Amino acid sequence: MGKVLVLLMGGVLLVSAGCRGPKPVLTPRYSQAPENPDLHSASQPWLVRVVHVDMELQLDFESECLVGSAVYSLQRSDPHEPLILDVASLDQISVHGLDGEPRGFHLGDTQERLGQALTIQLEEFDQAVRVRWKTRPEGEALQWLGPEQTASGLGPFMYSQGQAILTRSWLPIQDTPGNRISWSARVTAPRDLRVVMSGEGTGAQEIPGDPSRLVWQHELSLTVPPYLIALACGRLERRAISPRVAVFAEPATIELAATELGGTEAMLVAAEKLFGPYLWGRYDVLVLPPAFPFGGMENPLLTFATPTILAGDRSLVSLIAHELAHSWSGNLVTNETWEDFWLNEGFTVYCEQRIIEEIFGKGRSEMEQALARTDLLAEMETLEPWQTVLAIDLDGRHPDMGFSWVPYEKGALLLRRMEELVGREDIDDFLSAWFEAHAFQSASTADFEEFIAAGLAKLRPGAMANLDLNLWLHQPGLPDDAPMAISESLLMVDAAVSRVIAGTDPAMVIDAEWNTFQWLRFIHGLGQDASPELLGTLDGQFGLTSSGNAEVLCAWLELGVRRGYGGIDERLEQFLLTVGRRKYLVPLYDALCSSSEGRVRAQQIYLRARPLYHAVSTQTLDTLIHD
Repeated sequence: MGKVLVLLMGGVLLVSAGCRGPKPVLTPRYSQAPENPDLHSASQPWLVRVVHVDMELQLDFESECLVGSAVYSLQRSDPHEPLILDVASLDQISVHGLDGEPRGFHLGDTQERLGQALTIQLEEFDQAVRVRWKTRPEGEALQWLGPEQTASGLGPFMYSQGQAILTRSWLPIQDTPGNRISWSARVTAPRDLRVVMSGEGTGAQEIPGDPSRLVWQHELSLTVPPYLIALACGRLERRAISPRVAVFAEPATIELAATELGGTEAMLVAAEKLFGPYLWGRYDVLVLPPAFPFGGMENPLLTFATPTILAGDRSLVSLIAHELAHSWSGNLVTNETWEDFWLNEGFTVYCEQRIIEEIFGKGRSEMEQALARTDLLAEMETLEPWQTVLAIDLDGRHPDMGFSWVPYEKGALLLRRMEELVGREDIDDFLSAWFEAHAFQSASTADFEEFIAAGLAKLRPGAMANLDLNLWLHQPGLPDDAPMAISESLLMVDAAVSRVIAGTDPAMVIDAEWNTFQWLRFIHGLGQDASPELLGTLDGQFGLTSSGNAEVLCAWLELGVRRGYGGIDERLEQFLLTVGRRKYLVPLYDALCSSSEGRVRAQQIYLRARPLYHAVSTQTLDTLIHD
């Protein structure tokens, strides 16, 4: 059991000591209709609210479907109002009261990528109802992989990806980050596979009369938004890193994963030192098959991670620092709607940078910050003005349209600017107070502004007078006062770029021991000045096409495509056919599609690769490649 945090919030005492501690007791966020309701959920939790869900799930790998039954515990503000859940791509829906009698329900019209409203008529005495359903193979949240699509090739694999609004495609739910719930689950799966979830596992049980399957049990008594309810099932092994940290991965990956992520406990200790007690009990990492569309997903107690972070030298483990930081910003304090997404990611990037500085030193953190700022500015040139606003307007738009470097890096730069103005001690006090005051709740941009006004603005009025919050939060672009990290290591790389472009033999100015960030700076710096001949020379001297570092390799492959260097062709195709991370796929396919000949090749590769990718990736790539 971890440290105990005692908070007084709104006159209500909260005591939390991790997952096995008492449930948080909080004043419901939805005591009345919010001023700005979630645009991406039909539910109205201020009228009838789901507070807990008990799930019974059966995984059918042959039909690639999940068959589910769940009991929803309710809090009813108005006894005459129905329960409204969000659903998408679900079949065989039925609803019963706990008395066993059916309840009337209605499925609303389907809205593109938002799904439908499942409206359930309740009896006056209903404090809970049971819903049954079956998923469809094409549902967006669950990806079903055959053995050939896994790293080990030993058996099938399935995993979920709920962010932003995909959970509704495998679980009928009030799919808004503004409503946090607790949950439990019993999951039936083939005996030779392991089920893991974003909650505490209590082990597997035999099924009388069915030796081919087991039932796995998980629960989470601490409340979370629905997008953080996650599950995976496959041939998985476990390696302990420390008493509260373990790694799960396929047999072919487990040893490398355990070695590469061996410093996770040290990161957790550093994070606690910076941000306060870790309240979730365990912090485990699941390394998924290559099809996973993101770098990582911060599911509580069990971060989902891409295998592309396993570079062999721990150079890409900042991703784990990022997902770990979400244990405070995002999981503990959650964006109320997807228009407040920057509150999750901007805070998390800032916290990630602080963890990296604590573990690896200021120089490493400065390199990562400098590269991130460059990426942000480059992407902002491709975005419409509305997409560069932190408190983004998503009316009539899917939440994914707000996913860019802006909420991540512009949000982190806002906190960096606040640190510049008031000092590190005050910004640390601010972070601790923010996390404590909003623990196990959802928060909005307006909450942030009010918190600043009541806290830092009064504590340091002179300094905070120099911060234009309206400009940072509600106006497009990057303010002129945005901090700029200076990295001496990267300035040396810039000098090397200039000399190589001027004709100096690369071997004379490049250190073969450059780290990931230096190589990224060099590759990006070459840009339009890189001839195919120069790229061939670099490849011959430093073997960049055979790099095992996915970040460096992706940057190199993109440059090779754009500059017409044929030496990368075979490796490019192999990479696109084995990696499903959207961060890599989009720039590579975009580079191919920049020419008519390349577009034809992109379409040929994509035809073979698309079945390997998650829906999160194909939603973006379908438009890019076929438009």
